[in-house]
Amino acid sequence: AEMAAARLSGTENRLVSLPLSRIRVIMKSSPEVSSINQDALFLTAKATELFVQYLATYSYKHGRGKEKNALTYTDLSHTAEECETFQFLADILPKKILASKYLKMLEKEKRDGEVREDDDEAEEEEDEDK
Repeated sequence: AEMAAARLSGTENRLVSLPLSRIRVIMKSSPEVSSINQDALFLTAKATELFVQYLATYSYKHGRGKEKNALTYTDLSHTAEECETFQFLADILPKKILASKYLKMLEKEKRDGEVREDDDEAEEEEDEDK
């Protein structure tokens, strides 16, 4: 009844901070979605808003936010990396690193990969000797 009242009075948009039109566009971008019920749109927007609020609050409390009195990207990426609840966001909120450091990491992975291949061959040779 509250949802219907909100829709009739036009206050629905004031109950959520996120723009419903944007949420609709994102929802429609899924090939499985053909039409979107107004209540489903509103509830998705509200759930998203509450999730973002929870993520921000958790990151602020468990990051350096209290010290700096600010929420930083580093706080968010640390949360995505360290907290099991938010680990699905790790690809979306990766830890920031310098490009030079990233290139060094790639080079090291390449070298380690070559070393591992050699190790595998050595193990196979040992197995054959036995």
